[in-house]
Amino acid sequence: MNEIQSNLQNKIDPEICSILMKKIPLIDLRAPIEFKKGAFPTSCNLPIINDEERKRIGSNYKNYGRESAEKLGYELVSGRKREKRIHAWNQFIQKNPKAHLYCWRGGMRSNIASKWLKDIGLNIPAINGGYKALRHTCLKIIESVKNDNKRWIIIGGRTGSGKTTLISSIYNSIDLERLANYRGSAFGQKQNPQPTSINFENMLAIKYLQHSQNILVLEDESRGIGKLTIPESWYQKMQTAELIILTLPTKDRIENIQKEYIEYPIKIGIPLDTLKNSLQNSLLRIKNRLGGNDYRLIHKKMENAFNSALLDSHKDWIHHILKIYYDPMYNYQIKQKKQRCIIEGNKQVICDFLKNQ
Repeated sequence: MNEIQSNLQNKIDPEICSILMKKIPLIDLRAPIEFKKGAFPTSCNLPIINDEERKRIGSNYKNYGRESAEKLGYELVSGRKREKRIHAWNQFIQKNPKAHLYCWRGGMRSNIASKWLKDIGLNIPAINGGYKALRHTCLKIIESVKNDNKRWIIIGGRTGSGKTTLISSIYNSIDLERLANYRGSAFGQKQNPQPTSINFENMLAIKYLQHSQNILVLEDESRGIGKLTIPESWYQKMQTAELIILTLPTKDRIENIQKEYIEYPIKIGIPLDTLKNSLQNSLLRIKNRLGGNDYRLIHKKMENAFNSALLDSHKDWIHHILKIYYDPMYNYQIKQKKQRCIIEGNKQVICDFLKNQ
């Protein structure tokens, strides 16, 4: 652990920081409905009570009190059902001997699970404070960037210039778009859904906790990445950080976009109709900003491209949308940021620059 990580852990619960940073496997005992709202990258949902049981116990607690609810819980999870849940935990623990477990607050569900596991000879640590403590720690890690000592460098550039590819090749970077499962444009939606806001924030916090270098490199992003929002503390820091602009000729940008949005989806087996519908839906979302005439023209060019057997036919609509939408928007935005720019150049120029920092 370096000095930066050590200082961060001293300010935030060191035990929980260590669990998150070391990627300790976690058994999440909460009901599936709780887990779906937010969890952690290494957690596996093996609930002690399911959604229906949780609902019944909660109703009982409200009407008759804690003792009655606890009694009902033991009745609902008994016999063969209890054995199956202990067996599921045991299987996970055999594969992950360093596993810890947690529930909502580190209370009754954790205590009961710990006792049942001890009965079969397994002594598995329960996280003090449970999910709430883990989540609170992640939020504090995110907020800690306001006062960190790292040098933040942002990589910007026109759509299709290869910023994401460059970010993925830089060892001291954090790829926000990968965490958000989204490409940073109106056409950036992927086939798999984005994580919940809580999961995105938790993953970001853990990535930052694990980031041990003095320089943090990020891609220039708008406040929103798809349906997700960059935490305010991060976004504000990104707006004042040093900026590097990646440049690439238009023809190469068009080639990159075609590979990413057309060739790669086809390669991994996405049906053409599905791909076309996805792209046309994305186009529809920016119809008002394009204007009716340009929207209809690009839609027609896109339709013609999908009806053609030539992949290169997509370059026509890609070029048009760059020319009338993305590039003018970039030109406007870069005016607001130009004073922060420390270097501008192609991938090799930027990589050489970063190596010398």
